[in-house]
Amino acid sequence: MIQWFLGVAALAAIIYYFCIKPISYWRERGVKQNDRPTWLLGDDWKFIIRKESFFEFTVRCYNQFQGTRYYGIYESGQPTLLIKDPEILRKITVKDFDHFTNHRNFIPEEADPLFGKNLFFSKGEKWREMRPILSPAFTSSKMRTTFVLISKCTKEFVNHFLKKNQKCIEMEMKDTFTRFTNDVIATSAFGVEVDSLKEPDNEFYLMGKEATDLGGFGIMFKFIAYSLVPELMKFLRITLLKQAVIKFFCDLVDNTMQVREKNNIIRPDMIHLLMEAKKGVHHKEENSDVNTGFTTVKEADLESLRKWPSTVSTDRVCTKPYTIEAMNADEKPLHIEKGISLMIPIVGIHRDPKYYPDPERFDPERFNDENKGKIDPFTYMPFGLGPRNCIGSRFALLETKLLFFHLLSHFELVPVEKTQVPLKLSRKTFNLTAEKGFWLGLKRLEK
Repeated sequence: MIQWFLGVAALAAIIYYFCIKPISYWRERGVKQNDRPTWLLGDDWKFIIRKESFFEFTVRCYNQFQGTRYYGIYESGQPTLLIKDPEILRKITVKDFDHFTNHRNFIPEEADPLFGKNLFFSKGEKWREMRPILSPAFTSSKMRTTFVLISKCTKEFVNHFLKKNQKCIEMEMKDTFTRFTNDVIATSAFGVEVDSLKEPDNEFYLMGKEATDLGGFGIMFKFIAYSLVPELMKFLRITLLKQAVIKFFCDLVDNTMQVREKNNIIRPDMIHLLMEAKKGVHHKEENSDVNTGFTTVKEADLESLRKWPSTVSTDRVCTKPYTIEAMNADEKPLHIEKGISLMIPIVGIHRDPKYYPDPERFDPERFNDENKGKIDPFTYMPFGLGPRNCIGSRFALLETKLLFFHLLSHFELVPVEKTQVPLKLSRKTFNLTAEKGFWLGLKRLEK
């Protein structure tokens, strides 16, 4: 009887400390939270079991507790403070950045170097050292040089379809554009020239596709496991990517650097910057804007990125204790502990009618000269905010504009039988993608 009682007591203690107590974190601190977060999985359980997309999860969370500046959620059971107020965003991403210098890193760098050591997940001094090394690759002068490399890929891409004797070429655009992007990255970052349309199974494309495919159940399980039992996953040295993928890219960089050093080859790409950094050569980062027509962001671009930003949400981790002072009657000072994560719900803010009236409507006039001054800069963040914003935003815009300039010079994009109308978001991945793909036709323009 005593053994039975002790067993029940032990089980109750385990359930309390590992299931109940973690999802009471915010309530105990006087912060609003959902009444019944799901044990272990938290508020994102619908996304985890694929009942909603990550986009839908983020918007749903943002729209809860209307009128609050922040509230508490649980991502995979871990306490996260969701920030809704632009003024708080300004403080944590810029003014008080030294308290929130890091992103969450789900994967320890020693367990998976490709993910753990990249710039996005780098922390503290490592990030401070790496950012100025890589930043020169995306300055105005470097974009002018990169323009030539991307333009070559773009012309080859369009010529591939011009050679086809068809009035309308039906294709899945995500796969097609992924191949183009793969070729651009190969040449501008690694100094490797590939043609992923002509050679669909080239090794660089296949390895790159596997490295960026975050939609599988196995990947999702690893993310959750690293969130719930990080020390066990670290001990078992379970990597997010397959060893073959990690080895391919590590060997590619090492071999390319060796060949260039041996033959004194200089090429304006990412590998060259890494080689310069290895020698202790640092380049000053430019702050001037690119003024060419291709890279100047116009109203339609800004509105497109408002509705469909490059990432659904971003985050920060508290690296030094911080206090959000009370402003509303129902608030009290909130002391944020070191290690607590903050969620910045980009798509929620971008679709808030308080900041963008009739937010579902595509309206480039929001960003014309007359209206753009009315927009709070901390309610528009398609590439993030503050010092940890996206380092490659210029590159991405240049690549996109060049592609569409050349493509639309020869083709019209038209719906086909497989086009999903209305489009529905896929619930199988973190990334924004369509449930049944982006099927469109390239209709040759009559000239």
